[in-house]
Amino acid sequence: MNVASALKKASRELCDAVDSLHFSAPVTHVYNPLSYAREPHENYLERYVNTKKRVVFMGMNPGPWGMAQTGIPFGEIAAVRDYMGLHGTIGRPVNSHPKRPVLGFDCPRSEVSGRRLWGAIEARFGEPDAFFSDCMVLNYCPLSFMEASGKNRTPDKLPKAERQPLESACDHHLLTYVGILQPDWVIGVGRWAKEKAERVLSEEGVRIGQVLHPSPASPAANRGWSEAAWRQLSEQGVLP
Repeated sequence: MNVASALKKASRELCDAVDSLHFSAPVTHVYNPLSYAREPHENYLERYVNTKKRVVFMGMNPGPWGMAQTGIPFGEIAAVRDYMGLHGTIGRPVNSHPKRPVLGFDCPRSEVSGRRLWGAIEARFGEPDAFFSDCMVLNYCPLSFMEASGKNRTPDKLPKAERQPLESACDHHLLTYVGILQPDWVIGVGRWAKEKAERVLSEEGVRIGQVLHPSPASPAANRGWSEAAWRQLSEQGVLP
């Protein structure tokens, strides 16, 4: 089984595992793009993650205007469609929130975090193949959580009884991914992701690093995320 096929198998197993979980108020809606956006997600794996990687960048979970729309980690519409050239059929969540509709590539919103991350990659590497020859991007958790108001709720805010089975599935998936890709580095995009990588991969012989999260909620990211991220990667010896 080649790399992409192995990753697609692992992705489908994670999809099934998290689909069986239940979440309570204040969470009212849960989106699983590995299910309804499986085609573009697997196109991403087939086209760009079909070889082992030296560096794996890992985010937290899908944003409502990014991966929740496209199935691609940090999947801002224009970056996925125009930069990566990825397409595919995108369905709808079983229970859609009226304030967070999944419109796929027709979504008029732009996810700032994804725009910053993929924009910085394009500016530094040019064509996507130059980046993906050595690197890839994934999310630790595949689910997007929303409250009744439409407010995004991150996985770290879930109660322990709900967080533990979710993290068990995500931990297993991360270990599987690392076993397939055999990276030298796993870089947490944000502190939370780094902490998860440290906990799960402590005995895997993988070096763990971190870059600033590109969220607009971060004042530091708003002062120049790209420059800060490349500086951090250079200081850690990940990228020259």
